[in-house]
Order: sequence, then structure tokens, then C-alpha cells
Amino acid sequence: MLRALALALMATAASPAMAQQPAASIYIQAGALLDRPGQAPRGPTTIIVRDGKVAELRDGFVAPEAGARLVDLRKAFVLPGLVDMHVHLWGIGGDPMKARLGALTRDRFDDEMTAVANARTTLNAGFTSVRDLGGDPRGIRALRDAIDAGTVEGPTITNAGEMISVTGGHGDGGNGLAEEFADAVHAHEINLCDGPDDCRRAVRAQVGLGAKVIKFAATGGVLSNVSGGLGRAMTPEEMRAIIDTAHALGRKVAAHSHAAEGTKAALEAGVDSIEHGTFLDDDTIRLFKAKGAYLVPTEIAPVAALAQARGGALPPATLAKAEQAAAAMAANHRRAYAAGVKVAFGTDTGVSKHGDNATEFALLVKNGLSPAQAIAAATVGAADLLGRDDIGTLAPGKTADIIAVSSSPLSDVTRLEHVDFVMHRGTIVKPAN
Repeated sequence: MLRALALALMATAASPAMAQQPAASIYIQAGALLDRPGQAPRGPTTIIVRDGKVAELRDGFVAPEAGARLVDLRKAFVLPGLVDMHVHLWGIGGDPMKARLGALTRDRFDDEMTAVANARTTLNAGFTSVRDLGGDPRGIRALRDAIDAGTVEGPTITNAGEMISVTGGHGDGGNGLAEEFADAVHAHEINLCDGPDDCRRAVRAQVGLGAKVIKFAATGGVLSNVSGGLGRAMTPEEMRAIIDTAHALGRKVAAHSHAAEGTKAALEAGVDSIEHGTFLDDDTIRLFKAKGAYLVPTEIAPVAALAQARGGALPPATLAKAEQAAAAMAANHRRAYAAGVKVAFGTDTGVSKHGDNATEFALLVKNGLSPAQAIAAATVGAADLLGRDDIGTLAPGKTADIIAVSSSPLSDVTRLEHVDFVMHRGTIVKPAN
């Protein structure tokens, strides 16, 4: 019976009627093309896309072959799809008061539907890949796989599951809750750990739920409802256990970190990226360079959080921390940029509103990066940190993640806040007007 069924399925798969026809080629005529961010752009160029990949780059405006589709971007500036290395797609983002008011009436199924919408909004803003650094582990894994399958539209996701935290730390969902709610939250939390052995368990638990990257809270955080400040929360031994276990399982590691003490300990333990890096001293900056780790600045996050805290949308315990982070981040990042610390673009969107990711570029430039460096951070730098060699540049064999804006963002980086065309893995998801 089983053998007969297998033979029938094989025959169906081999049937010419069922065979997938090769997709038609797409010819994109670009007025200017930044094919390798960090280098000078090309002039008029035709990008030929086949089977989701960049097949050729030809100088000038090449007429399409028979049956091919033509995309006219002759008046546009074309570049690789952008990458945001720090987002939170799960649930309501950028409106903490609305999220708090809905906490007792929404469940994870509502949050899943919101995450689908957030993913589409992010993709339409020109971000064709993201690293999701905290949400429901199963839900984000399901969203990642649905996007990969083409079931829903969204950026390619590298997911962290839940952030690993010590009890009472930034990732403890029970912080500040009434007893009955805190007990209910703690009954289901597997991301909390105390001591090196327990932290190894927490890493394995997230990997078991489908995490492709691991995130942990090295220090306190602005938005957690606890007045513990922004200092180091984990011991160096706990950090090392997390990082070594994740690396052994083939996962890179991102550390949420504000205080310099926490950042130093994470860097010394071998972390791949520091998220936020609010307080930096000369020794920490030297350690970044010695270890080759990336800073993911998320400069829009303290600006958004401070406005929300002052407006009463966040709990009172967050206000002092938001004030501290917003006051310190810009000056410290300027010093890091000037020293040549490696930078990968990230926004912490979910604190700010989804779709506004590109407003981060103006802050990066204000604080010392050139437009070219800021764009490189969101393309080649982000691709390097992800460990992906198929994105970040446009060349034959690369994934066809392509965006276009009205004019050069190398002269005005805010052009990236208004993306006119988006192609994701060879499929046009936002046609040019």
C-alpha cells in the first residue's frame, strides 16, 4: 500500500503538467546603481534577474530579451535591499500605551497577526532582511518559515526567539506585575537562567524552539518595569556559558548592553555584537576593535523611549533609565565611530514604529558616520554580521534583494525614508509608480 502510494506520488511529481515552468527574466534599468556599498556607484546599468538571483549586470540600458519583464528605474537610484539587525516584529510596536491597554484582551494569536502586518510594513520600507531579537519563539519561527515559503510577504528573518536573562533582569516578563500575573508569566518562561549551567540550558531551549541567533541581556534595560538601572546584570561566567554554548551550536550571539561593565564582559567572553552600547569608555572601544565585534547602535530607540516615558505611556520605573540612555548614547557612539569600531545597522523597531526604520540613518549621520558608511552598515556590514554572503551587494549569483529611491542617498541619506521600489528574492513586492 505504502509502496503504491509512493510510486503514485513520484509519477505525479514527474508529470510535465506539474513541472514548474522557469520564471521569466526581469530586466531592471537603473539610472544609478550602488552595487557595492562603500564604493562609488555605477552609472546607467541594467540588472538582469533570473530565478530569484542577480544573473548579470550590464552597462547602459539594455533592451529585454523576448518574454522578459522590463522595470524602468532609469530616473532612480538603485541599491541592495537594506538589513535591520535589531527588530521586534511580534505584537504591537511603537505604541506602548495601546499595548498595555490590550494586554488583557489580546493573546498570542492576535500578536501573530500583528507580526504578519509588521513584517509586510518592514519589507515595504525597503528592509529585505531583518534580525528579530525577541518575540514569541514559536510565533516568530512560524513567521520566518511562512515568509521563506512565500505564504506571506515579509523580509527574510534571522530569529532569536526570546532574550535570555537572569531572574529579575531585563528579559524577565514578570517584572513589576501583580503576584498572580507574575506567577503565571514565570510558569511559562524558559528564557530565564541563574548560574552558568542554567544559562547553557536556556540557550539550548531557544535553539530547540528554532532560534538562529541567540540574544541575552548583559545589563538592565530601559523598558523593563524594574528600577534596577542599566548596570551589568549577568556574571562574566554566565555570559561565557551562553556564548560558548551558542557558538558550539553554530549560532552567533547578540548582547543587549548599556553599561560599559556589561559590554566589556560580553566582549571578553566573545560576543558577536553589542546591541545599544550606550555607555562606552576608551577601554571598551579598544576591546571592540581587538575582538572584531560589531556595534549595533539602535540610536532611534532611546529617542522614542524617552518621548514615550515623558508622555506617560511607559511605567514610571522606565523614565530615569530613558533619560540616562538618551543623554549618553550619541556622544559615546561618536567616539566609537571615530575610532573605527565596526557598525551594523539596527533600530530596535518595536520600540519605535514599524516602517520608520530608515529614520535611523539620519541619526547615524548626525553622530559621525558619512551617508556612505551608514548605508554600508545596513548592507555589507549587516550581511557580514549575519554570516550571509548572498546579500549586501549586487553581483551575479547574489540574491535579488533590490530597492530604489528617487535620488542619491549618498548626498541626502533621508531619501531612504521613502523607498519607491522593493524586490525581495527576485519577486517585486513594491512596484515603482
